[in-house]
Amino acid sequence: QVQLVESGGGLVQPGGSLRLSCTASGSIVTIGTMGWYRQAPGKERELVATGTSDTTNYADSVKGRFTISRDNAKKTVYLAMNSLKPEDTAVYYCNAVIYSTQIQRFRGYWGQGTQVTVSS
Repeated sequence: QVQLVESGGGLVQPGGSLRLSCTASGSIVTIGTMGWYRQAPGKERELVATGTSDTTNYADSVKGRFTISRDNAKKTVYLAMNSLKPEDTAVYYCNAVIYSTQIQRFRGYWGQGTQVTVSS
C-alpha cells in the first residue's frame, strides 16, 4: 500500500522560512509528478507547486519565494518556503502520481496534511 508522509510544518513569523518534506513508501514502481497543494480555512484546495524530474510549476502567489525539489532515490519531495506571509497560512498537502505493483497503473495519492501558520 502506498503512503505519503509529510513533515516540517509549524508556526513561523512573517518573513520567516520553513521547509516541508514528503516521503512516499510502499509498493512503488515509479513516481511521476510530485507536488504541494494548500487549503486555507473556508477556501478551496489550491496548487502551490509541482515538479517532475526536470520541470517545475508554481502558483503566481509563491513564485520567487517557494522552491520545490525532489530526491528520487529517497522518494521525497521538498518545499522550501521563504519570505512567508500571513496569507500563506494553510494546511499543506503533498500529492504524488505513483505507479504501484498493487494497482498496476498511475494513480494520485495525498498525504495527511501539515499545518503552516504564519503569524507574529
